[in-house]
Amino acid sequence: MFDYMLTDAQIKIRDEARELVKWVPRQMILDMDQDKIKFPKEFLQEAARRNLLGCRYPKKWGGRDMDWVTTCMLMEEIGTLGYEFACVFGVGAELVCDAIIQHGTDEQKEKYVKPLLAGKIFAAECLTEPRGGSDFFGATTIAEDKGDHFILNGQKRFIVGGEGADFFLLYARTNKDPKAKPQESITAFIVDRGPGVDTKYLYGLMGCRGGGTARLVFKDVKVPKENILGKLNGAYPVFNTMMIPERLGTASMTIGAARPALDIATSYTAQRKAFGQIIAQFQGVSFQLAEAVMLLDAARAMAYATARAVDAGVEMNRIRRMVSESKKFITESCQKVVHNSMQVLGGIGYTNVFPVERIYRDVRLASIWTGTSEVMSMITAHEWYREFFKKHKPQQSRDYEIDAENAFAEEEKIYE
Repeated sequence: MFDYMLTDAQIKIRDEARELVKWVPRQMILDMDQDKIKFPKEFLQEAARRNLLGCRYPKKWGGRDMDWVTTCMLMEEIGTLGYEFACVFGVGAELVCDAIIQHGTDEQKEKYVKPLLAGKIFAAECLTEPRGGSDFFGATTIAEDKGDHFILNGQKRFIVGGEGADFFLLYARTNKDPKAKPQESITAFIVDRGPGVDTKYLYGLMGCRGGGTARLVFKDVKVPKENILGKLNGAYPVFNTMMIPERLGTASMTIGAARPALDIATSYTAQRKAFGQIIAQFQGVSFQLAEAVMLLDAARAMAYATARAVDAGVEMNRIRRMVSESKKFITESCQKVVHNSMQVLGGIGYTNVFPVERIYRDVRLASIWTGTSEVMSMITAHEWYREFFKKHKPQQSRDYEIDAENAFAEEEKIYE
């Protein structure tokens, strides 16, 4: 995040995050990319020791009473280590914790949030299923009411932390009535790893390795009723608020993941010579880096504006639009930043002599997970039309249509 937009307290946390980034051993990064490390518990424990997990939550639960601007700044800094470091950092402390803080009981916060932010336990979110990704309401995982508990059956896949997490934020169908509204048919649960929870398949990923991304099978899992998060058949409000940490967090970490690629490309092009001169002096090179710098600054500006809107409590439909716009624009822009960085490196950028090839593989996930770019466009369009017709009333704003010479040629304005 831009230094001049941060408070002294936020800059202090930023510097603490940079110290954590410097602490991470080079070998840990290499071992994660080679899947030798299945889930980086040591990294999360060190982040917890430095009190960097869940910085915007109340101090009584282990946070630091900060805000979304701080969180976005922090996610960017963690992202510079590698996209998967930010993924595992965010999924537990910024997503699962957020759900429990907003919708959980004090007992749930005491049992799950405090030890998670202290690095004693680890969490994952279970939303995607083998037969559905973006279709949240198409969930086929079932939780049957058995009196004082539920019996859970189903599968979830592409779960970051599926290998490594101690408990899961999970969505399951609890209303079997086919006539029930989809928004009133699903419940959010906190599910402990235990009997019936099986990590069935670890995915071989193109990038973002080392985060324990797996398919989970839940067979006759007993879930006590006190582990309902929010209300029975009330998962939609939970999911609705989770879109903020899922998508704004993803956007912010992508800025961080792209940053090292641009740094490496800048340093390389300022040293590499061709045709008798430094290649940064060629417009074909420098203009590509200029575009990358512009996109990265624009991405930060959008993340900051959206974070400020969330902190200010702006109306939720507008937040949905801003978060969706930010997620799409920032993730796609950062992919272009990495593309340009690799391009100016030439052939050496396509090798593992520089980490740009790993960064390139990693950030490709950004516009897919936590809501694809296409879903972000769909939400943006939906919310924009709603917002436009709510705000634009003839008596309250100028009619811009009349500002044309032949504005009143009504026979030319054909709509059907």
